[in-house]
Amino acid sequence: VQLQASGGGLVQAGGFLRLSCVASGRTFSNYGMGWFRQAPGKERELVAAISWSGGSTNYADSVKGRFTVSRDNAKNTVYLQMSSLKLEDTAVYYCAAGTALASLARLYDYWGQGTQVTVSS
Repeated sequence: VQLQASGGGLVQAGGFLRLSCVASGRTFSNYGMGWFRQAPGKERELVAAISWSGGSTNYADSVKGRFTVSRDNAKNTVYLQMSSLKLEDTAVYYCAAGTALASLARLYDYWGQGTQVTVSS
């Protein structure tokens, strides 16, 4: 699976962004999808994960109620809607395909290239 993430950018605190990740190469609907982020000097962490059908999701506590993950299997795309953004959300965001709803990065087999999200005050 090849993954292409987009939608990052510079946004003020309290604002919103929507990230997209388009998959190609294998059957997208066979995979659970995850969004991870990595800030400078920190480990990569799970932000949100979604099952192959989209019926189940999993969020990091730090983003619950602010971020929403969704997918459109007809378009081979997974989304991350981010609202009420905080300074601490600044990071490179990666989409990944692998074990459904997994929180560990090593359980994902395929990774996108990352898209930078910068939240300013």
